[in-house]
Amino acid sequence: MIKRGKPIFGIQLSALAFLFLLPFGTKTTLSAQDARFSQIQASPLQLNPALTGIYRGDYRLSINYRELYASILGDEPYRTMAAGFDSRIPVAGKDYLGLGFTAMRDQAGIGNFNRSTAHLSVSYLKQLNGRYRGRGSDQYLVAGAQAGFGQYSVASNQLWFGTQYDQTLFSIDHNRPTLELFDNIPTRSFADVNAGVLWYVVFEERNSLYLGAALNHLNKPNISLTEFVREALPQRWVATLGGEIPLNKELSALPSLAFMQQGVYMSTTLGTNFRYTSREWKEVALRAGAWVHISNNLENNLLSDALIIGAVLETERINLGLSYDLTVSKLALANDSRGAFEISIQYIQPEKTRRPKVNCPNF
Repeated sequence: MIKRGKPIFGIQLSALAFLFLLPFGTKTTLSAQDARFSQIQASPLQLNPALTGIYRGDYRLSINYRELYASILGDEPYRTMAAGFDSRIPVAGKDYLGLGFTAMRDQAGIGNFNRSTAHLSVSYLKQLNGRYRGRGSDQYLVAGAQAGFGQYSVASNQLWFGTQYDQTLFSIDHNRPTLELFDNIPTRSFADVNAGVLWYVVFEERNSLYLGAALNHLNKPNISLTEFVREALPQRWVATLGGEIPLNKELSALPSLAFMQQGVYMSTTLGTNFRYTSREWKEVALRAGAWVHISNNLENNLLSDALIIGAVLETERINLGLSYDLTVSKLALANDSRGAFEISIQYIQPEKTRRPKVNCPNF
């Protein structure tokens, strides 16, 4: 399977099957998996609907971009882009209602396989207890939900198939029939529903703990690219755990873990950011850290496939994050350990009052 004019395989292999096999590694059946970001906390509405409205400010805008395997695929790497906006409004007592919107587009280079999603997001922030005269802790329980749609498509005219390979001339004859059911694949849309919960407590300014869980694709939408087969998108479980631990007056550690399970496939990212800030810097802070990505292979054995190195520059309004995935699996022999580049930008409008309306942890 390649683009027209660049034949490299002379075997009887479905182009679309290879397209799925490369990123997801399936045994005997094809099972689509959601795209993910290494900077797990920089795309909150893609991680858990309950993170809607969880930030210190009036409103938040997030933008993410990820580019994977450019060292292998050249000008056609896997690209993932996402954007989100959320805000919150007060309701009963000290509770709040979070409202947001998020969209994502994921493109697998060869074959121009595209996945696009868009969701409206809502959350309810229930305060369990709050500080009294600067003492005690702030504790919230949050429930969130998302409803939206998705759309999958592939440019089958950009692919060639085994039946089009001329073994006599050792070339591709695009006039030969493909004998595939998806010669003219229509673009299909489907409804999608997600839900999640989050509990967190802020003990002090730089001392917090959070625990969250989400379930995506509650309705198991049909994502088949043909009219003859129904392919349900597997539900994706997400569990997150993290917090902030003060080390001294200027330095704190932010350990985090994100576990994802979709069908038979597992993905876990865990590591720590170190955050440094000084009173002399006013509203500026620096973060740097490393994470390990663990997944399962075809035999369901766990392996570490990437080491993620990242840094974040925090200002009063803008957080700029950069990260790079270093391949540490056997694939490093092919890509020289060059995995994925990722950038994130968050704009948070500061609140007009010094004391935050909702005390939220640093993620």
